[in-house]
Amino acid sequence: MKRLPAPWFWPIGRKEYKWTVRPVPGPHPLERCIPLLIVVRDILGLAKTAREARIIIKRGYVRVDGVVRKEPRFPVGLMDVITVERLDQSFRVLPTPKGLRLHPIDGGEAGFKICRIEDKTTVKGGHLQLNLHDGRNVLVRVADPANPVEDVYRTLDSLKLAVPRQEVLEHFKLQEGAYAIITGGKNIGAHGRIVQIRELPGVKRRRFEVEIEAPSGEHLRSILDCVFVIGQEEPAISLPEVG
Repeated sequence: MKRLPAPWFWPIGRKEYKWTVRPVPGPHPLERCIPLLIVVRDILGLAKTAREARIIIKRGYVRVDGVVRKEPRFPVGLMDVITVERLDQSFRVLPTPKGLRLHPIDGGEAGFKICRIEDKTTVKGGHLQLNLHDGRNVLVRVADPANPVEDVYRTLDSLKLAVPRQEVLEHFKLQEGAYAIITGGKNIGAHGRIVQIRELPGVKRRRFEVEIEAPSGEHLRSILDCVFVIGQEEPAISLPEVG
């Protein structure tokens, strides 16, 4: 693809060259991802050229969510965990005022990621299927379909998943008092405690107004669709400083 229409947060020179790598279809859409080749070459600086970056990736030196990815155009997106084993370094993709960026994390954090529930469906046998923001599907088995007591999940809630096992470790509800990070809009990258969720008549739930209190005491506003819960009272992940 040409460099000029590429997503604004990709760290590439727009007029240095005409073309850049286009991500393949995958767990994240084009406007919300970074190709693995650009991560290795332009962000981590592990290679000077695209050829060198392809060699590093093809040899299996880079893992995404605990899985070796050998496709240089693999799309890396929100909350993904990138690990370079030979350097013993791990990073989590987080939103910042400058778009998606890599935040260094320790080995303990590299074993899990947080995913948002985008949709919920009932499958054969009355079991529940949770569709997550990164394309994953989690099956919740129900003992009695007529009385599904296991159905404690709601869209826009978040799950703490072990990777790559995909085991549910915790469930974070989208509610007042929960800790969240803003993933879009003018306050992208800001995080804090949800103070209030205002239901608006005639408006879909994803467009409800949310007020968040940042650690600095500042009150910010966004909509539910741009709010990503990352903990019940405190964040379950380390976060970059906003400033």
